[in-house]
Amino acid sequence: MNQTKSKLGLDFDKVKQARTAAGNIAAQVQRFVDGYTTVATERTIARLLGIDGVTEDGVPYPNVVVDALKNAGLLGEGIMFVMGNAVSDTGKTPQQIAEMVGAGQYDLGKTPVAAAEKRHAALQPYIDASIKRIRDRRARREEYLRTIGEGPKPYLYVIVATGNIYEDVTQAQAAARQGADIIAVIRTTGQSLLDYVPYGATTEGFGGTMATQENFRIMRKALDEVGEEVGRYIRLCNYCSGLCMPEIAVMGALEGLDVMLNDALYGILFRDINMQRTLIDQYFSRVINGFAGVIINTGEDNYLTTADAVAEAHTVLASDFINEQLAKIAGLPEEQMGLGHAFEMDPKLENGFLMELAQAQMLREIFPNAPLKYMPPTKFMTGNIFRGHLQDALFNMIGIWTHQGLQLLGMPTEAIHTPFMSDRYLSIENARYIFNNMKSIGEEMEFKEGGIIRKRAAEVLDKATSLLQQMEKEGLFAALEKGIFADIKRPKNGGKGLQGVAEKRNNYENPFIDLMKKGE
Repeated sequence: MNQTKSKLGLDFDKVKQARTAAGNIAAQVQRFVDGYTTVATERTIARLLGIDGVTEDGVPYPNVVVDALKNAGLLGEGIMFVMGNAVSDTGKTPQQIAEMVGAGQYDLGKTPVAAAEKRHAALQPYIDASIKRIRDRRARREEYLRTIGEGPKPYLYVIVATGNIYEDVTQAQAAARQGADIIAVIRTTGQSLLDYVPYGATTEGFGGTMATQENFRIMRKALDEVGEEVGRYIRLCNYCSGLCMPEIAVMGALEGLDVMLNDALYGILFRDINMQRTLIDQYFSRVINGFAGVIINTGEDNYLTTADAVAEAHTVLASDFINEQLAKIAGLPEEQMGLGHAFEMDPKLENGFLMELAQAQMLREIFPNAPLKYMPPTKFMTGNIFRGHLQDALFNMIGIWTHQGLQLLGMPTEAIHTPFMSDRYLSIENARYIFNNMKSIGEEMEFKEGGIIRKRAAEVLDKATSLLQQMEKEGLFAALEKGIFADIKRPKNGGKGLQGVAEKRNNYENPFIDLMKKGE
């Protein structure tokens, strides 16, 4: 959007101030991140070196190898150093070495140290192979988009959540035939707190299905088949937030996922994952997503499920600014930043629609190139399916009016049960009807100078800018400890996963970051 023609009359000098403060906050975070690694980051590199599969006891080999590093006090040296030595020492592949470690036949802590050149040469073929596989996956998506095309924006984004990947396939293909553009396979409850990634196809889950590489492969194949049938590319979404954030990101990159829930703060706030662990892991996960052409979704919409949407709307905007700047540091282009916000106004609130319209238009103008992820009403859904369908209709009106990018469709049965295919059909029908009938409303309507909508947008921007400038002085860690976002306080040295963080040592290397950020 041309900033000189802001429909809201936004003060773009203030936007610039907010973005500068957010950039400084992100730079402070990155200075910390650059000095540390985690078990999840090292397991991700293990996967990029071709290590996969599980032991007879079901323990993933990436965990076997990285746990061995950690137990030997070598986590800070990194798996590139240790595995480079091991491949040089044995002449075996990283996978074979992982299997030997799992069988108790090889001690990574006692491997002779090889010269750097020898280590690099030993691992280069595995680096090249994984980079090529991800690049080929991205090219396959781009070829589909070139040949069969895609649906118009906002993309119609729906969820499947049966717990059984094969039933998910049935529901996902039905949704695509009904008009969906993005299928999100909801992850089973609690998986974000597992410090390993389950293996293979899964047929049981509570509130969703396990995120595994095999499940990704099964669903990607199914969506390619239905996409060819309906004549448009269907995007696949899953979740890489949690203790295995970069691991799941790389599994998605290898299997051709298109959208990933990948937020810098969500796991800290809503899953009590340690903030140091999360912020280190989010950097590598975003580097991977950037290289793979994956659109990330951030989780600001969730703030308003615990905090009041009227009073705390500025925290959503502030977090969007921070997520944008962290993503830029990771090399993620704006076109892949699905920054989040939500339609969570109380239906009983006078002029709540106007306030929500102000928020959505403001985000669209401030982040003109981002495919914004717009979340439906959930907090004030009561089980009254008729009122719920009306709430979703108002949400859809704002989505088309303000040119959102990814419209996660609400369900009339929200707060009752996991959606049936018929519920999903009604939601898609609702959105398609409104998107078609109101297609150009955003170009036709203007906002009155001095009116409710302009005043609301200016107020939220003012508060967000002040908050970011305050945080710039204190830092993100202190802000999270104070409960700035979502009214939830988290300690810097508390939460889950802190024991998996290690300071980098002299031999530490991660060549994938430079390769992926350069697009090589």
